[in-house]
Formats: sequence, structure tokens, C-alpha cells
Amino acid sequence: MDMQVLLIILAAFTAVAAIALAVQAAVMVGVYKSFRALQEKIEALTPKIHSVADHSLAAIQESRVKIAEITAKTSQILDSASRQLTLAESLFTDFSGRARSQLDRAEMVLDDAMGRVQQTVGLVHRGIMRPIREINGVAAGIRAAMQYFARRGRPDPDRATADEEMFI
Repeated sequence: MDMQVLLIILAAFTAVAAIALAVQAAVMVGVYKSFRALQEKIEALTPKIHSVADHSLAAIQESRVKIAEITAKTSQILDSASRQLTLAESLFTDFSGRARSQLDRAEMVLDDAMGRVQQTVGLVHRGIMRPIREINGVAAGIRAAMQYFARRGRPDPDRATADEEMFI
């Protein structure tokens, strides 16, 4: 290759490199301007961000205090509920024990009353019903004797047949 051609190629590459550097410099200037514009916008927002951060921090501090109060009150409520539940359980246990003993006593009274009623019925049966049956038996015997004597003689054959059939 000839020196002249080599110089032209070298010049062309140098021109291309110069143009690339110029374009790169223009891009860097654009990036710098964009960065500066962004920095100005951020600087404008910085007081607002600090204000929001301060308010957030204050709200978090207030929330911590309120959460601590709520936690303390909740703990007190749970302790009170636990004591009330223990008291209710002891009252229920006492009530069920008393109710059981009262039911046992009522059962004993009822059993005693039923036994006395049975004794009374037995006494009435032996003391009143037996003599009444005996009196009825004596009265039936007297009636039969009076009927026999009132008939004076033998019963008629139809009656005798009926009486015999009754025993057969």
C-alpha cells in the first residue's frame, strides 16, 4: 500500500474519532444539563421531604406511646378477665356442689316419703280393708243363709243345674 493511501485512511479514522468525541462531549453536556435540572427539582423537594419525614417521625413517636398505653390497658383487661373467669369458675363449682347435695337431700326426702306412703297403704290395707272384706264375707254368708231359709226347701231344678254347671 502506498503511503498516500495510508495517510488518507489514517486521516479518515482520525476524523471519525474526532466526530465521535464531539458527539460524546455533546451527550455529556446533555447529561450534565439533565443532572443539574434534576438536582434543582430535588433541591426544591428537599424541604418537603424533610417536613414529611419529621411528621412521620412525630407520628411514629405518638403511635409508640399510644401502642404502649393500649398494650398496658389490654394487659389490665386480660388480667381482670382472668380473675373474673377464676371467680366464675369457683362460683360454678360451688353452685354445682350445692345443687348436687340438695338433689341428694331431695332424693332422700322423696324416698322417705314414698316409704311412708307405702307403709300407710299397707296399714290401711291390713287395718281397714281386711275387716271390710271380712264384714262383706259375713254379710254375704248371712244373705245366702237368708235366701236359703226364704226359699224353704230345695231349689228348683233349673237353678240347681245352673249352680252345678257353674262349678264344673
